[in-house]
Amino acid sequence: MEKKKIHKSVLLQEVIRLLDPKPGQVYIDATVGFGGHTEAILKKIGPYGKLLGLDQDIGALNWSGANLQARYSNLTLEKANFSEVGKIAQEKGFMKANGILADIGVSSIQLDEPERGFSFKNTGPLDMRMDQSREVTAADILARYSEQQLADILSRYGEERLSKTIAAKIVQRRKKNPFKETVQLAELVRDIYHAKSIKIGKIHPATKVFQALRIEVNDELGHLEKFLPQAVDLLVTKGRLAVITFHSLEDRIVKDFFQQEAKGCICPPEFPTCKCNHKKRLKIVTRKPIVASSEEILENPRARSAKLRVVIKL
Repeated sequence: MEKKKIHKSVLLQEVIRLLDPKPGQVYIDATVGFGGHTEAILKKIGPYGKLLGLDQDIGALNWSGANLQARYSNLTLEKANFSEVGKIAQEKGFMKANGILADIGVSSIQLDEPERGFSFKNTGPLDMRMDQSREVTAADILARYSEQQLADILSRYGEERLSKTIAAKIVQRRKKNPFKETVQLAELVRDIYHAKSIKIGKIHPATKVFQALRIEVNDELGHLEKFLPQAVDLLVTKGRLAVITFHSLEDRIVKDFFQQEAKGCICPPEFPTCKCNHKKRLKIVTRKPIVASSEEILENPRARSAKLRVVIKL
């Protein structure tokens, strides 16, 4: 029961207000986690509605199953990545959904489990797999990737300004001392910042490095790109899709997809007539992303980088 006390679902009230679930409707929570958003939707749709919940983290899914399924017989849970939503929805009879939610991020509970390796606050293995049946860990990436590959992911996914220096030091260090634990990597990055006399603020300098590795380990951007068109296909007319992101690259993918699907013709402007036959499929509800209030951020610092975007299917 302790996990329920410490887990806080971000932008919970905003999600429910904008998804607007009603009694008897059909919903998909593509990233159940520890069930905060899921239960709030279940309360709104009532016993005659139904909800399909997916999560790739078997620990989170089992916990939500134990705590929710005894009270909500209309909840179906399935271990799957959110990018598999189309296949699972077809298998489970959820092909016409009134609303779909995806919360793209690591939960506070996952971050607080040293053995998962998402955080450097405690010593733990450099794992970072959300789905622990996947083969490649963060330690594997640090051991196998070339210096250029490491620099590229640190720059692209972490927007780390010292990406080349850090990548070079990783390759140099791993020859004698392979990276196995979170603190090894965190200390390396901190030492590099100190050596360059760069002032370190409240945020640890290894934060962006860990973020980049986590995105690479879990192919988070690739899964998001696969998820979005599937989710739109599953919605009924006037159905709503809500996506919460925690990283600028994720938010950009969502924003660009929503904007493209909210347009008719997407041919280049120099084309005299339309050749693409692209049809407008979405209406954007949130012209600017919804962000957490100062009160929520004070209560749950993880919410500070959350951005919520919502669309309606036409």
